[in-house]
Amino acid sequence: MATLVSTGTWLSDEAKAELRQTAEAIVAPGKGILAADESTGTMGKRFANIGVENTEENRRRYRQLLFTSGTAMADSISSTILFHETLYQKTDGGIPFVKVLQTQNIIPGIKVDKGVVPLAGTNGETTTQGLDDLGKRCKQYYDDGARFAKWRCVLKIGEHTPSPLAILENANVLARYASTCQQNGLVPIVEPEILPDGTHDLARCQTVSEKVLAAVYKALSDHNVYLEGSLLKPNMVTPGMEYPKRSEVSPQDIAKATVTALQRTMPAAVPGVTFLSGGQSETDASRNLSAINQYQGK
Repeated sequence: MATLVSTGTWLSDEAKAELRQTAEAIVAPGKGILAADESTGTMGKRFANIGVENTEENRRRYRQLLFTSGTAMADSISSTILFHETLYQKTDGGIPFVKVLQTQNIIPGIKVDKGVVPLAGTNGETTTQGLDDLGKRCKQYYDDGARFAKWRCVLKIGEHTPSPLAILENANVLARYASTCQQNGLVPIVEPEILPDGTHDLARCQTVSEKVLAAVYKALSDHNVYLEGSLLKPNMVTPGMEYPKRSEVSPQDIAKATVTALQRTMPAAVPGVTFLSGGQSETDASRNLSAINQYQGK
C-alpha cells in the first residue's frame, strides 16, 4: 500500500517558516501590492499616450519614480511585483531597485509566467506557458532578491465555457508552478483569473468561480503545496461587463457572492487573498473591495 505524502512535508521547517513569514508580510493589514510588472509592450502603450519613447532607459526612470516616491509608499505598500528587466535595473545613483525596495521593507517579487497560449481541443480557451525552465529561473530570482512570484491563468465564461478540460489544465499548471516556486524559496501567488467579459449574471460568475477555485485547491493538494506559504489572487465575483442589469448589482451583492465563493473553496490555511481588479474602474474596484472587507460572512 502506497504511503501518502502530507502537504509541505518535502520542505524543511526552515523553508516553510520563511515562506509563511513572507506570505503573511505581503498581506499585512492596511497594505497592498504594487504591480510594476508591465511588459515592454504594455509600457509602450502607456508611454505612447504621453508621447514618451519606449526605451529601456525611460522604463527604468519610470520605475525609479515609483520606487523612490518617499515614505508614503513604504507606509502603504508591502510588496512589489517586478518585470524581469526591472529586477536588474538600478537608480541613477547605481543602487539596485531590489535594494531600494528592501531598505523600505518592501518585498520584491517577480512575474514568472510567459503568457497564455491556445489550449488545443477547446473553443478558444487557453493555458499558460513557462513551466519548462521555471525551476532554474526561480532559483536565480531568489538568489537575486525576489521572495515571491506571480503566475496568471485565464478562463472565460460563455455558454459552454469554461470547459472541464480548461479548468483541469489551468488548475494543474497553477499547482506545478506553485510547487516549483516553493522548492526554490518563492511564495507563489496563485492567479486563476476568470475574465469579466460576457453577458452572464452574478450567480453564473459565482458558480464558475466556485468550480474553478475548488479545482485549483484540489490540484494544489495533489501537488502537496504548502498552503500557509502561498497566496490567492482571484477575480471578484461580478456580473459580466455586458450584463444588461449590471448597474443594478450593488457592491454589497458582489461582496456576498465573492466571500461566499471563497468560504466554500479556499482553505483557512491560506494567509490571505490579493484581489485583481479584473477590468473594473479604480472607483468600482475600490468600492467592491471595501464592501468585501466589511461583509460579515458567517
